[in-house]
Amino acid sequence: MKFTIEKKDTFSKARVGKIETAHSVIETPVFMPVGTRASVKTLTNQQLYDINAQIILGNTYHLMLKPGMDIIEKAGGLHAFMNWERSILTDSGGFQVFSLSALNKVTDDGVFFQSHIDGSKHFLGPDESMQIQKTLGSDIVMAFDECSPYPCERPLLEKALEKTNRWALRCRDFKLQPHQNLFGIVQGGVHADLRQESAKTLSKMDFEGLAIGGLSVGEPAELMNLVLDATIPFLPEEKPRYLMGVGTPRNLIESVMRGVDMFDCVMPTRNARNGTAFTWQGKINIKAGKYKDDFSAIDPELDCYTSKFSKAYVRHLLNIDEVTGLTLVTLQNLAFYLDFMQKLRQAIKEEKLAEFYQKVCAIYPV
Repeated sequence: MKFTIEKKDTFSKARVGKIETAHSVIETPVFMPVGTRASVKTLTNQQLYDINAQIILGNTYHLMLKPGMDIIEKAGGLHAFMNWERSILTDSGGFQVFSLSALNKVTDDGVFFQSHIDGSKHFLGPDESMQIQKTLGSDIVMAFDECSPYPCERPLLEKALEKTNRWALRCRDFKLQPHQNLFGIVQGGVHADLRQESAKTLSKMDFEGLAIGGLSVGEPAELMNLVLDATIPFLPEEKPRYLMGVGTPRNLIESVMRGVDMFDCVMPTRNARNGTAFTWQGKINIKAGKYKDDFSAIDPELDCYTSKFSKAYVRHLLNIDEVTGLTLVTLQNLAFYLDFMQKLRQAIKEEKLAEFYQKVCAIYPV
């Protein structure tokens, strides 16, 4: 993997760059649609190509349970299985083991857990996570970590951080496929000193990139920003920085201004399933009665296939539980997020980030 910084903002820590993997060139800052189970919900790959999704996510925990590694290995890896030609990042499964498992037991070597699907018993540790991700063949692989909840007592955070750093070293020593690139994950809750300790420790392990995990788990946005301010100066300047599971348009731009390069979040797809659309006019609930005879486009400022359809029509589809309605709102939301990132990159290049930030705050105040 090659990461090149092409432009730095004069008045913030924002930067524009490119990540080159075996499957595609990724312009940063980038938002990555979440395809947890080898699919971005309700969308086809062609629709994702049409809105210029440069990289998508898959998840170790979910894919190991269904369809299972035997199926994906027979298919020739995740790219071949889902017929996706561009880059893929796979999460390690750590967050899901701790958040979804009906019962889990943490040991020094990993986690024994029960499947949230059928209660079957499994074990996942750093070696197992690396082997699964090696089989998946993703371009970017995440180290196995322990993600602590918020709030969390400091002694528990310290123990989790010790395991995360030790597991990171085991992941670092695991031999992946030649085209794969491993990212470490900074943890430490909302404690600046723990975050800095984690960042320093992981930076010495020479990962291809570093992620910031354990945020956007219930803490206020202001506290998340303080954690980023305390952490990012201790991450290598020359490597990509990935903030996991974030967030709203305002979260994204404020994190970019602090030096983050990569993001993922289920917000655009999950909100779509509730009938909520992200637009350049703000967030709207298309199911609302006021749109029943509103024949204007969902988002007239967005050059996307969804602009061909009126709010009234999409509302009708959602209210009769027609799956096409979910597809159109999901496409709208991801098209908006990707257009948002493209405009953000352009604003950095043109030294107009402050002006763009004011526009975003007016549309998305939180």
